Amino acid sequence: MTLHAALSKNFDESMLRNVGIAIVGSLLLTLSAKVSIPFYPVPLTLQTFVVIGLGLALGPTLGLAAVGLYLMQGAFGLPVFAGTPEKGIGLAYMAGPTGGYLLGYLFAAFAAGLLAKRGWDRNVFGAFAAALVGGVVLYLPGLLWLGSLFGWDKPILEWGLYPFVLGDLTKAALAAAVFPAAWRFLKARGIG
Repeated sequence: MTLHAALSKNFDESMLRNVGIAIVGSLLLTLSAKVSIPFYPVPLTLQTFVVIGLGLALGPTLGLAAVGLYLMQGAFGLPVFAGTPEKGIGLAYMAGPTGGYLLGYLFAAFAAGLLAKRGWDRNVFGAFAAALVGGVVLYLPGLLWLGSLFGWDKPILEWGLYPFVLGDLTKAALAAAVFPAAWRFLKARGIG
């Protein structure tokens, strides 16, 4: 059971309600892309935290829908991605160096959602592990795309992985704090 399922027990699951939740999730993802926090060695956005968090909170299907809607908004030229509109918009932006990571968002939300359905988000270690799995799943298409785009003779890991590891470990620790705490909060109120 996910947080969304626990909170929705007493509500009628309607398509309109789920579309609304997906829209709110995509807007949250847009906001997370626009906030940059000074961090070492590169500035930190909360996009990956929100992507994985949407999967953990909403489950695989609705988390995937929220991320998919976000990507569709970007494909249609809305400035939802980090660095847009300054670095371009639409499909041209998505075909650039971050394109594989954007695709990876779908896999990460889905994987985190599957793990949440199995209860991984209910304790600190499980939530941390689920966030790490989501991150690994996100990086695979990202690094493959970078290598395809620039060539495997280039320092792909130095460009697209190593600078982000510390930030992603920090975000996994944040997930490990937030999601089990949310479950404890619900349990204390007799929900879930």
